Amino acid sequence: MTISATTPATVSARHKPHLGFFQIWNMAFGFFGLQIGFALQNANASRIFQSLGGELDALPLLWLAGPVTGLLVQPIIGYMSDKTWGRFGRRRPYFFIGAIFASLALLVMPYSPLLWIAAGSLWILDASLNISMEPFRAFVGDNLSTKQRTLGYAMQGFMIGGGGYVASKLPNWLTAMGVANTSDANQVPDSVKFAFLIGAGLLFLTVLWTIVTTKEYTPEDLEAFDAADNSELAQARRDVREVPPSAFFFKWAAVVIGLGSALVLLVLMGRTDKQFAVFASALIFLGLLFLITAARLKSGKGAGMVGTLMGDLVTMPTVMKRLAAVQFTTWFAFFIMWIYLTPAVTSYHFGATDAGSAAYGEGSLAVNNIFAIYSIVAFLFSLLIPIIVRYVGLKLSYALALAIGGMGVMSIFFFKDAGMFWLSATAIGIAWACVLTLPYSILADALPPKKMGTYMGIFNFFIVIPQIVVGTIMGPIVKTFLGNEAIYALVVGGVVMMLGALLLVFVPYKKPVT
Repeated sequence: MTISATTPATVSARHKPHLGFFQIWNMAFGFFGLQIGFALQNANASRIFQSLGGELDALPLLWLAGPVTGLLVQPIIGYMSDKTWGRFGRRRPYFFIGAIFASLALLVMPYSPLLWIAAGSLWILDASLNISMEPFRAFVGDNLSTKQRTLGYAMQGFMIGGGGYVASKLPNWLTAMGVANTSDANQVPDSVKFAFLIGAGLLFLTVLWTIVTTKEYTPEDLEAFDAADNSELAQARRDVREVPPSAFFFKWAAVVIGLGSALVLLVLMGRTDKQFAVFASALIFLGLLFLITAARLKSGKGAGMVGTLMGDLVTMPTVMKRLAAVQFTTWFAFFIMWIYLTPAVTSYHFGATDAGSAAYGEGSLAVNNIFAIYSIVAFLFSLLIPIIVRYVGLKLSYALALAIGGMGVMSIFFFKDAGMFWLSATAIGIAWACVLTLPYSILADALPPKKMGTYMGIFNFFIVIPQIVVGTIMGPIVKTFLGNEAIYALVVGGVVMMLGALLLVFVPYKKPVT
């Protein structure tokens, strides 16, 4: 089994047209609504869980529903959208389906009467957002030339920052309007409930705007555009990549399933924390996918969806492999921050552990302000990214942003006065803007157009896997080694983010000349 791109000589080569500002704006506008969904989830999920009786050391496990779903959904949606073409296009049908179910999940989650219903709603919400989000990433790669991709992803970052700001401030604005920000035991405050209702409407309408105001190139157009690209990266992505034989997949299936089974046994024997069962299950599932691929290869059957995805996974372009390590550390850090920011600030800075208390409510509003500030900074900084990259370069810009962001996350521990959190949030916002833009700009240049969605989906592994790892290990680490103090988890997150800046040195990327 081999993997290769279309031979350029078989099509009539022509360069991809440059799009106007408002065409790119319309392409990205749906991300405004998607980020409202993500930001409402990120800023309020821990509060909802704690309001419904969730314990601090259980929060990472409750948060795992979304990442596990993303691990499964994004590669499948990417693969399917690569092979979709009809009157409604290639990616846009998935925008619509994801927006409908995400909006419905937002309507349900804050009204959940029980903790397990809230966790299930988070699962559905994250899956639905992923159904829309992955094709949005590939959408920019499909429609924009190499020269415009940084602008395209920066525009997505701009919309994400704006959506994140609106979503993060909604509870504050509603509280200022007289909506209750506190609640009885095992109840979610009205300020959070109404914020989710408003967010559901905005999400659906903005995604619908992108669907009706944009068009997509046909598969034949994309082949012609690729044929006109003679850069080093273009030549590399056309190289034939040999998929390893069935023995390779059998071997790794045995190793991965063995490790997963050993972890399950340790959990059952009470030798390790029960949260490791989730990570063990993910390992076993990956091993089964390797086993299915091995069996199909050995029997001589076609690869099928599973075999194709596993083959693409193990034959990723070199740029993608190195960039994956950076993604792992970056999202490891951000997921720590999303989980622990609310309990860290409310307990360490406001001295509150009772989710129904006034002090906890004040601390939660301070957290919403951090999310709001870093979102608006990302919103504005995204406009500067194309200019900065033009003079500094993609890799160096990204490395500097991660270093600044890591220091911002750590500074929440060092700032004793909550009034200084705006500095932390500003640094985090700079990193967040670049995380949402630069890795995709680097990656899209290295991917064959016919597999843009598939590889963008696989790249999501390295966003989701660190979240699964965090959800598995951070609860026990905070409880055992950090004195059950959430604030120290933020320090760990900051250090890991700065490690990502160092790993960028090893990404062999050279911007094509167009």
